[in-house]
Amino acid sequence: MRALVCEAYGPIENLKIADIPTPEPGPGEVLIRVGAAGVSFAAMLGVQGKHQNKPNLPYVPGNELAGHIVKLGPDVSGLAVGQRVMTGVSQGAFAEYAVAIAANVLPIPEIMPYAQATNFPTLYPTAYGALKWKADLQPGEVLLVHGAGGGSGLTAIEVGKAMGAVVIASAGGADKLAAAREAGADHLIDYRQEDLRARVLAITEGRGADVVFDPVGGEAFDVSLRCVAPEGRLIPMGFASGTIPQIPANILLVKNVTVIGFYYGYYTGWGGRGAPSPKDLPALARRREMVARAQQELMRWFSEDKLKATIAGTFDLADWVPAFRMIQDRTVVGKAVLVP
Repeated sequence: MRALVCEAYGPIENLKIADIPTPEPGPGEVLIRVGAAGVSFAAMLGVQGKHQNKPNLPYVPGNELAGHIVKLGPDVSGLAVGQRVMTGVSQGAFAEYAVAIAANVLPIPEIMPYAQATNFPTLYPTAYGALKWKADLQPGEVLLVHGAGGGSGLTAIEVGKAMGAVVIASAGGADKLAAAREAGADHLIDYRQEDLRARVLAITEGRGADVVFDPVGGEAFDVSLRCVAPEGRLIPMGFASGTIPQIPANILLVKNVTVIGFYYGYYTGWGGRGAPSPKDLPALARRREMVARAQQELMRWFSEDKLKATIAGTFDLADWVPAFRMIQDRTVVGKAVLVP
């Protein structure tokens, strides 16, 4: 099968298109013919050797995919050959075929294109889990979203609006802010042109944001500490700026602020360093049930047109470099997608 292969950690340009054997699904797994695969910041970090999970080399990158099932492994029930599905995987999405854990595979509506479906394995449930499970975002609260024009930011805006929040979107440039407005943001801030802290405080009449969703890190996180409301919640979702912030504990103390870690791979079981132990399986099953219920609500919101699943561009697998550069240069508006 045709695949994009990482033979050594380094620049994205070093990846190669190769013909490799089609994988076989093992017990509890399915084989999927990939219709589209999402390009993500996490996948880029993996290729560069900077992600916390480092697959053995060589490997096929890619963590988000949609397609149809072509083969069931042993002990798989509830799924069928030919079924249109989406899922997240620890690796392997950038290929014509990919193996996935059946427990993490979910059906998608016939009306949902594969490209749009790549937003749902990780982006939407990450925003949902962070805002609902962790931050307990309430209707009427103010949600500040950084990186609002990228895939993570746009999904957080839409999920926040579906939950009834007032959303402030922070992004750099008119195109990204236009996408944030289309996603439903109530207030827009161009951090390149405006004083982010001052604008947030002005919008909130001096109180600050109740919840901050931050996939950027660096200066954005530092400013957030100074415009978050008392008893506010900050969620560092990633570090697209390239800088991992250091948190001054005195600000947390004085303002009663909570900083919340959230890693979605923990809930699906594909983000760990190895297979879960028998002792861990019951807890993992409960977490996967949480994910399934979240996905049901997300699919309902999609059917109600509350979630747009914006696509920034669709690229052939051989055109991976411009797709990744949209992520690397932070010019992406929505989700970049590779088609094997």
